[in-house]
Amino acid sequence: MKIVGVIPARGGSARFYNKPLANILGKPMIWWVYTHSKEVECFDEVYVATDSEEIKSVCESFGAKVVMTSEGHDTATERLYEVSQKIEADLYVMVNGDEPVIEADDIVKCIPANLNKDEFYVSNLMTDFKDPVEVVDTTNLKIVTNQDGICLFISRSPIPFPKAGMNFTYQKFVGVGAFTKKALQYYHETQRGPIEKIEENDSFRFIENRKDIYYINANCETISVDTPKDIDKVEEYLVKSKKVPVIQ
Repeated sequence: MKIVGVIPARGGSARFYNKPLANILGKPMIWWVYTHSKEVECFDEVYVATDSEEIKSVCESFGAKVVMTSEGHDTATERLYEVSQKIEADLYVMVNGDEPVIEADDIVKCIPANLNKDEFYVSNLMTDFKDPVEVVDTTNLKIVTNQDGICLFISRSPIPFPKAGMNFTYQKFVGVGAFTKKALQYYHETQRGPIEKIEENDSFRFIENRKDIYYINANCETISVDTPKDIDKVEEYLVKSKKVPVIQ
């Protein structure tokens, strides 16, 4: 089976312009994501998918392969679909460009042991919240699954509400997911539904149409960079943990 890693890296952003190039301990954030992705042994190749010539130039300067994609994509999944039309593979693993501390051992947890490459398959990673304050932070997506790991709902609100008891651990979204080509084709051909429009979360493209998404608890460290202030958290973690990867 051919598996490729793809890092979507959008250039323009009103909230955090050129976020993939944000400086983290002297390296652009996209370097950290690419480096961890290159450590995944089962990846046949890793590509950065971007709409920015500047990001392309920076990535190629440290040896990354780049696929230029349209500026018109509203979501990272749509950008991944375009890559799937240009790069042939059986499984496309998306590692979000704003996940600089996610490691190779965790990235692979979204890849199933047995998979029919011609079937519909989507999975994502999640992890437990460690800080109760994060649960009420609307920048963090809360994931609810059934006992089989199939996603029931995703929200920026704290769900489920602990009315009957507190014996529950909240899970948050981690920006790593795996898609077969059939799943990406379905995504591309399906209209946005009302809940997707309200929550602005494109996983509902599948959920609203009763297509299963598996969420795997990676029990990992994740610090998604949404605003410039998150860079301080990332740098503090990397320095304390002494986890500074080196591309061989």
